[in-house]
Amino acid sequence: MRVLKMNILFCGFMCLFLVNVHAQKIPDNYKLLYEEDFEGDFTLSSFEFTDAEAWKIGNVDKNHALELHKKSAYSPPVRSPLNIAFIKDRKFGSFILEAKLQQTGKEYGHRDLCLFFGLKDPSNFYYTHIASNADPNAHNIFLVNDAPRTNIANKTTVGFDWGTTEEWHKIRLERDISSGIIRVFVDDMNAPVMEAEDKHFDFGYIGFGSFDDTGKIDNVKIWGPALAPVKHGFF
Repeated sequence: MRVLKMNILFCGFMCLFLVNVHAQKIPDNYKLLYEEDFEGDFTLSSFEFTDAEAWKIGNVDKNHALELHKKSAYSPPVRSPLNIAFIKDRKFGSFILEAKLQQTGKEYGHRDLCLFFGLKDPSNFYYTHIASNADPNAHNIFLVNDAPRTNIANKTTVGFDWGTTEEWHKIRLERDISSGIIRVFVDDMNAPVMEAEDKHFDFGYIGFGSFDDTGKIDNVKIWGPALAPVKHGFF
């Protein structure tokens, strides 16, 4: 009986280990396409913004991070987030993104930070809205398709506790353009906080920001099979 119990415990441990490995695995055909820790000679010129005055390089415990420090002076063409900073000169198709996020605003139901992807133009893109409480307009994956944003997640949690304004959280965003699957993980890399399946857009820019809050981004890594050519100019 004792041997049986030990075997059950070992199998349970191995299953948990294998799930964790699977959740964090980078596919063999993916390579590191982008990496940024906002140190050294990094300048904001490598990003494009809805409002450059709302962003800066902030100091965090002697390190640096990309910081959204105030609301952007920007009116989107359709109802969608106001604060966007995206990586210029690179369009991503299928990808895995990992980064650290810190929410620096007050606590309320829609306290959020966002990840943007598949960005085609100011009226066509996806974004994940990670917020304290879920409702039709918060804590979901959204599609902006020449119309006000629409939630498309087929699975979400009840919300995410950002904690204090000093706490960092690890995020992982996975997107596969062939299947349309989108998955978002926060802190726990074994259980996605939201999932969707949509094929409206293929290659597009990737960015960070918030609907109307503030926060910091650091240690960005993006893996994928390939980049697509880009044209300059967006907003």
